[in-house]
This record gives sequence, structure tokens and C-alpha cells, in this order.
Amino acid sequence: MTSAGTLKGKTLFITGASRGIGKAIALRAARDGANVAIAAKTTEPHPKLDGTIHTAAAEIEAAGGKALAIQCDIRDEAQVAAAIGQTVEAFGGLDVLVNNASAISLTGTLETPPKRWDLMMGVNGRGTFVCSQAAIPHLLKAENPHILTLSPPLNLNPRWFKHHTAYTIAKYAMSLCTLGMAAEFKGRVAVNSLWPRTIIGTAAIAMLKGAAEFDNCRKPEILADAAHAILTRDARTCTGNFFIDDEVLREAGVTDLDVYAVTPGAELAPDIFLD
Repeated sequence: MTSAGTLKGKTLFITGASRGIGKAIALRAARDGANVAIAAKTTEPHPKLDGTIHTAAAEIEAAGGKALAIQCDIRDEAQVAAAIGQTVEAFGGLDVLVNNASAISLTGTLETPPKRWDLMMGVNGRGTFVCSQAAIPHLLKAENPHILTLSPPLNLNPRWFKHHTAYTIAKYAMSLCTLGMAAEFKGRVAVNSLWPRTIIGTAAIAMLKGAAEFDNCRKPEILADAAHAILTRDARTCTGNFFIDDEVLREAGVTDLDVYAVTPGAELAPDIFLD
């Protein structure tokens, strides 16, 4: 059964939702009247990045949703299991898991310390697997269950590895979870990935890449709207896809993508992993 284009009354568990793309997806769901569990580590303000699980929860409530702020390190399976359990207890079930949390380091092999490798593999690969594993037993009971992971299409062209092998492997670990779990749970839980056509302008990216590149980005809302379009599709038939944000929106009838530009008229910077 489809969810008739709305997430009203649905319960979403979103990792890394204290800011950026995760928060944008949460706010879009909140405008429908959804319940949103914000699973992230940030409980105190970061010196250079705005947003905590508590400020995000307040914004979700203000947007019309119900929020549950949960401090959670998704690398820790015990914390994840407790967070999923807390969400189900608070809202009576679970309909959607969004694997958004991710660690990034666009560094070459010799410039990537093993600790950074461990962080990226722990958050990206392990975190996606552990969250999915904990969520699926509850999703199997839902009317229209979805897992949506923010990860790129799988492409073994060496150009996507040569400048940042460790990061590519970590992101592709997330995508491999989509590939495998979509087949494993086909017809029972929708499992898809979503990736942006252009770089998305978040505070983290601005800090990482500088203001010039930031101006050539789209806003996180393009991914939020694309995610909403995916999560309201029929879970029985919409699975195993590696969606690109602008393609999803065009399929949904959105023709004006200029509204998503951080700086209208600026030439947009393409994201990595897309030919």
C-alpha cells in the first residue's frame, strides 16, 4: 500500500540529523506531521558548525512534527539498538530509516592516517550496516517501510578512487549495503540510495572547501524534497535504486531547480562519483 504522498504520522529515524542534509530531510518530513528521531552525537554547539540534536528537535517541532533527540554514536551497536528501541517505544513503531551520517576526508593514501580510515569505515560502512540491522525487524512490521542511504551509485572507474581511495571505499560500503539489502528484503522493505548531482552547500562543506566552492552549490532542500518523493513511493516496488536528486524531482514534476541554488545564476559545481 502506498503512503499517498505524505509522511504524516510516519516515524523516521535519521542519523546525523542535527544539521545539514539530515536536518533538511527531517524538516521536510516534519511539515507533513511526521515523527522524527534525530540520532547524532552533537549535544553541545560546535565552535564552527551550528546545530545540536536539541536545536534540530526544536525546529522539527516548530515545523509541525514530533521530535525525539537521541545522542548516539552509530559506530556503537549497543547505542544504536537502544536508540531504535527508544524511538519505537516513543512513537509505537518505525517506518523509515535514513542513513545520512557520514565522515569525509578527500585525501590520498599517504595523507590518510589509519585513524581517519577507521572513522570513515566506522561511520559510513559499519554505521549504515548496524543501523539497518537494528531497524529492519521493526520496519518489517510497517505499512510502507523504507531505508534510504545517502551514498553514490557504484562505479568502479579508477577516477573515483585515485584521489581519495579511503573515502571512496567508505562511501561505496554504504552503497553496497543498499545493493545487498535491497535484494535480501525485496518486496518487504524498500532499500535505496540517494546522491546529489551537485555539491550541496552545508556548513561542513563550506568549512572543508571554502566559500568560493560553497557559492556554486545547491541547498540541502533539494535532497530533502527528493528524499520525500522516494519515501512516499510504494516500498514493494521502489527498491534497489541509486537515485540522483534532480532526476527524482523531474520525475515528480518539478521543473524549476533554480530555487535550490545557493547563489542563483552561479555555475554549479558537480559532485563526485557522477560521470
